[in-house]
Amino acid sequence: MSLPASISNADQEWWRRAVVYQIYPRSFADSNGDGIGDINGIRSRLSYLAALGVDAIWVNPWYPSPMKDAGYDVSDYRAIEPVFGTMAEAEAMIAEAHAVGIRVILDIVPNHTSDQHPWFQAALAAGPGSAERERFVFRAGRGAGGELPPNDWMSEFGGPAWTRVTEADGRPGQWYLRLFAPEQPDVNWDHPDIREEFTESLRFWFDRGVDGFRIDVAHGLVKDAGLVDIDGLPFPLPDDTPEHIEHPHWDQPGVHEIFRSWREVADAYDPPRVFCGEIWVGRDHRLTAYLRPDELHTAFNFNFLMAPWLAGPMRETITSTLAAHATVGAPATWVLGNHDVCRPVSRYARPQELVSPGFPHLQAYLDLPADLAVGRRRARAAALLSLALPGGAYVFAGEELGLAEVEDIPLAARQDPIVAGTGGENLGRDGCRVPLPWTASGDSYGFGPEGGAAPWLPQPADWGASAVAVQEADTDSTLALYRQALAVRAGHPALGDGDLSWVEAGEHALAFRRDPGFGCWVNFGPEPLALPQGAEVVLASGELVAGELPADTAAWLRF
Repeated sequence: MSLPASISNADQEWWRRAVVYQIYPRSFADSNGDGIGDINGIRSRLSYLAALGVDAIWVNPWYPSPMKDAGYDVSDYRAIEPVFGTMAEAEAMIAEAHAVGIRVILDIVPNHTSDQHPWFQAALAAGPGSAERERFVFRAGRGAGGELPPNDWMSEFGGPAWTRVTEADGRPGQWYLRLFAPEQPDVNWDHPDIREEFTESLRFWFDRGVDGFRIDVAHGLVKDAGLVDIDGLPFPLPDDTPEHIEHPHWDQPGVHEIFRSWREVADAYDPPRVFCGEIWVGRDHRLTAYLRPDELHTAFNFNFLMAPWLAGPMRETITSTLAAHATVGAPATWVLGNHDVCRPVSRYARPQELVSPGFPHLQAYLDLPADLAVGRRRARAAALLSLALPGGAYVFAGEELGLAEVEDIPLAARQDPIVAGTGGENLGRDGCRVPLPWTASGDSYGFGPEGGAAPWLPQPADWGASAVAVQEADTDSTLALYRQALAVRAGHPALGDGDLSWVEAGEHALAFRRDPGFGCWVNFGPEPLALPQGAEVVLASGELVAGELPADTAAWLRF
């Protein structure tokens, strides 16, 4: 397949319809045999990504890091982690991606740093009341001797969200806020040094040709000034929560001013750079508040990701998403998975009426029976559904191969800090991060060179059956389906940004049309679904039966 033409800077609204491929660097391709994927591994697979047909790649953090949370504990925002490569290799990758028509989005982590960041080390050394500690969130503890955390906030990784330090004189001292791992201290966004540091980091990478950023924990930067107790307040807040009630550390109103200042930085470039927010807020109107014309461009639609494979909830989610985004003139961004959630094949493999709502970790599915054949059918259909909807879409590396969650990683091999933070009660996110299979056999199924170190997470024994090389030889493979879908999407005037019109096709079906001349029909029910008269099937996620759409199958139609 020929490579796409190089990028045109004239297309300044490419983000409204783009398909972005997420690369978890340590799991994508290992060029030097150390068992960890790297920048040169990404460079070696750019032709694969061009042939797949994606518009951009999003690269998870590649900055220097002690790797206590797989790179989301950053010690320097303007350098490259040596295990991934060098700055020269990063700049070459950006240029080479652009040369084959692929834009590059990086990850930025503004809620917290690593505890090895020079500023945090200086804060520890300087002591209570110092200017250095004001860059973070240090507080005295409660209790007679300050032995209790300052408030009742809890870490996302388990346990209290506070860690107590030992002061220079050896006495127990202040506590610092860390909503994630102990090695990830939250920064104080009221401090001008923090604002300047991140603004300069944006410019540093924009000046090197980066096209945009995905913003980690974008809804978490600002905290209630009084650090008030949560006192059982849930998050996301229920739909009927009065607007005057705010969660003390998620989705605080003050975060919007930060992103307005970032938008000014991005808009100062030619072409303008773009942002996509990781924003877990639940309520649609709270999500789209981040997407006003002077704030972020896009945000992941996690309500869609969390919707069960049932026609009613899925249609309700799509409808409410499109309506909310229309109020601010922003495109929706559809996503089925990422490095933080159980892979869609394994989520959809469970009985959907039994799946409880909430953050879709593997842990939520372990007690439910799984049929991976059903999961793969549904994931293929979900891919066609998401790529047909108005707006843009993200594809997490391995979804195009139909990979399932690796659920049987030994506890001793798991590296997610959630596992340690919960004493092994939560198996964490490693199962979606297992290094990709590129070949049917070999030491690491082509992830690294033969004779190299074992991959950083163990690959399953049957991994080779899903390998790129195997699927490239199979015209019915999931990889073939994604390539065809992205090729059709790129060339069809109805797809990408725009709107849709629902068509009633029964209680177990979703059907819609998009002008000019496109339709998407999805069968969620057990019985075959009749397709409309006169429509031509352009692409289907499974074989039709007597001209009808089988269960858990989607079809793209031409009218």
